[in-house]
Amino acid sequence: MELRILHHRPLTLSGRMLFMAQHQPFKRYHCLKPPSNIKILGHRCLWKQSRGGRRYVSQPSGIRIQCADGANEDSHKASNKELMDARVIYSVATAMGHNQESHPESHLRVPAIVDALEKMELTSKFRGSEILELQNAKPASLDDIISVHAKAYVTGLEKAMEKASEKGIIYIEGSGPTYATHTTFQESLAAAGTGIALVDSVVNASKISKDPPTGFALIRPPGHHAIPKGPMGFCVFGNVAIAARYAQRVHGLKRVFIIDFDVHHGNGTNDAFYDDPDIFFLSTHQDGSYPGTGKIHEIGTGNGEGSTLNLPLPGGSGDLSTRTVFDEVIVPCAQRFKPEIILVSAGYDGHVLDPLANLQFTTGTYYALASNIRQLAKELCGGRCVFFLEGGYNLKSLSYSVADSFRAFLGEPSVASEFDNPSILYEEPLAKVKQAIDTVKSIHSM
Repeated sequence: MELRILHHRPLTLSGRMLFMAQHQPFKRYHCLKPPSNIKILGHRCLWKQSRGGRRYVSQPSGIRIQCADGANEDSHKASNKELMDARVIYSVATAMGHNQESHPESHLRVPAIVDALEKMELTSKFRGSEILELQNAKPASLDDIISVHAKAYVTGLEKAMEKASEKGIIYIEGSGPTYATHTTFQESLAAAGTGIALVDSVVNASKISKDPPTGFALIRPPGHHAIPKGPMGFCVFGNVAIAARYAQRVHGLKRVFIIDFDVHHGNGTNDAFYDDPDIFFLSTHQDGSYPGTGKIHEIGTGNGEGSTLNLPLPGGSGDLSTRTVFDEVIVPCAQRFKPEIILVSAGYDGHVLDPLANLQFTTGTYYALASNIRQLAKELCGGRCVFFLEGGYNLKSLSYSVADSFRAFLGEPSVASEFDNPSILYEEPLAKVKQAIDTVKSIHSM
């Protein structure tokens, strides 16, 4: 099975090249083997979790955009006692209907993570009150989405669902490879709404506890490539960017610090806040990787000059590079910015086993990042911190790394050594990494 870039004449939306229907094969991507507990049923997908009995079946949800004011009132609200007891709070939006066969950003990703959490006994079934799953989050509202995205794009995507229903798959990015099915609009609203609900919960917990739980939105489609005017790079709506604006608008948290450690530059988040001095966007990513943005001299503009930090890392960068970057760049930036909440674009595609990049992060690298970011949030902003799933396309390394992130949030030892294989690693380009760090420190007067 393979994917190739489409060259059809695109349909148009508000004069922009956005929507096209699938009639050809595509450019080859790494093919992912489904977990044994996932069955494909025609155009539907059933996931039956072996321990918890949970099922996910894709079908039209009937969700519609609605304007809303104030907090996410219809979502499940954890009680004060639940929030006081929890160390980790997570929520799941699998987007089972948003799927194209053999596409790397598949409907298998989130179920693989949840299955791993069950197998590794990292759910409330095994941990009681210290791990809380937030359920029934309501979809994001129109106000939420257009705080970041152009209204014409959002309404156009909703209208395109009829064409997606007719064609099965349409392509909503002129240059590929972001696709849509007839459920994509509803499921993208659900993903953004899930992140918002976790912001509500973490912020509310911080009002009653000095050590609130860390949130993790296990959601898809991912979001950090989605630009204000449209989709890009597997991403439909900018989940982290939407949550940042929501935290400001609803909770009055003016200063938001966003850390993006996905292997690819979060250009959508970058663009959304490029002139905003109150949202600091810090991205580490592989130099030269998709989409080719995030150069080291791109630091923001106007009032936002200096509130964007891009640090491209050379291919082969790994655990030592990441720890150095954290200590010498991320920590001093956050300390100087003094955030009121930290949001994280948590991409696990920098793993050495991931097929779409060339860094050599390990499960242990992600454990250290999760542990250090949680500690940074405790020191700077009352522990308010929410992670949002972005990339990660090797199902095993993705699920193990997320599970080890949960262990970091719990303050428990890493079990990365049970998965990582040091023999496949090679020497990191530490001299080039140091040069990049010195350059970014000079640019940002650190």
